[in-house]
Amino acid sequence: MEDYPRTVAELEERFSSEAACIDYLGSMRWPEGFVCPSCQGREAWQTGRGLWHCRRCGAQTSVTAGTVFHRTRKPLSLWFRAIWHIVGQKHGTNAMGLRRVLGLGCYDTAWQWLHRLRHAMVRPGRDRLSGCIQADETFVGKRTRGGKHGRGAEGKEMIAMAVEDKGPNKIGRIRLAHLPSGKAVHLNAFISSAVEPGSLILTDDFQGYAQLGTLGYTRKVIPPGQLKLPHLVASLLKRWLMGTYHGAVRPSHLDYYLDEFTFRFNRRTSRSRGKLFYRLVQQALMVDPLPRSAFGAEVPCDDSLDAPGP
Repeated sequence: MEDYPRTVAELEERFSSEAACIDYLGSMRWPEGFVCPSCQGREAWQTGRGLWHCRRCGAQTSVTAGTVFHRTRKPLSLWFRAIWHIVGQKHGTNAMGLRRVLGLGCYDTAWQWLHRLRHAMVRPGRDRLSGCIQADETFVGKRTRGGKHGRGAEGKEMIAMAVEDKGPNKIGRIRLAHLPSGKAVHLNAFISSAVEPGSLILTDDFQGYAQLGTLGYTRKVIPPGQLKLPHLVASLLKRWLMGTYHGAVRPSHLDYYLDEFTFRFNRRTSRSRGKLFYRLVQQALMVDPLPRSAFGAEVPCDDSLDAPGP
């Protein structure tokens, strides 16, 4: 049974202590009771530090070990407030906004938290799209004068899109990926990871999709003007990047932002912020921790990445 707070007031009251947060994570990570990661033993007791002590092998396990919350120095109650704020904002939040809301002393901390939680927005082993799929690409990045437009444009980053076509004026789930180019090898890898074999894939006449038939898909070429669903998704994506992050997204971190947009888009009909909170906490326990090295040699500590505009 999904158990989650319904309002921010309920969140604050329910998770006011570290013990309450640990118990909540424990019930989500081990819904059928504790399982020791070392010996698979099921009998344990909690220590005064909130660790589970296995009766069989004596190993002590933290509920946050191997998760997004791994070795955090901040209270879990603060993490819970961050998650609620992220899912509670219709268009998301940026690091400066999160820093202000939580009262964090360092921009770097807020920025890393956001990326770790974006990492958790991709559920391990998630289902691939199926049925009728519209596939296309779009480009994001700084505007440049002159030069080539569309595929092959300089200074732009290619985003591959796969969108479930659910009939007239109906759109299903989406998948997005940042690709180095529109070469067949990259498009084939994206489609294979995002779409179930046997699906019908609608594309334009771009030759990058010519090999889909050999991968177990049925490809149908249609006029570019009829690929309305990817065009809609591309428009919403660019508006979101400009509105929330003012277009200041580095290519090296673009995939994290695409993960967040996909998470939000695929849950756009959910009316419960509490359920989105539950889902993100659940997935934060399922994914491996994101190492510091994943952020690159330099993590921004100014307003250059995703600070709000004036």
